[in-house]
Amino acid sequence: QVQLVESGGGLVQPGESLRLSCTASANIFAAKAMAWYRQTPGNERELVAALASGANTRYADSVRGRFTISTNKARDTVYLQMNSLKPEDTAVYYCNFRVAWGDLWGQGTQVTVSS
Repeated sequence: QVQLVESGGGLVQPGESLRLSCTASANIFAAKAMAWYRQTPGNERELVAALASGANTRYADSVRGRFTISTNKARDTVYLQMNSLKPEDTAVYYCNFRVAWGDLWGQGTQVTVSS
């Protein structure tokens, strides 16, 4: 069973940067689409950034200009570069791959932005 393994979360101060990574544990024959979501306690999971086929990207208004989603050539790893982090970016971040047989989700990684 293919798993998505996330890394890169942690505790940072406002204004600092983090880079999240998410890698498939086995061959997924290139994801059709990839995305990052985040969730805070008591709230629904929200889309942060998405990368469709080709290089088409989409961002939540709250992160546009600060976050960048990217992938590698094999499309089996997705990254989220997060700059100028704010306390309101604090959440558990989840990666999502849309593959031929359905959707895959990462286990979640905590990002905390606090002084």
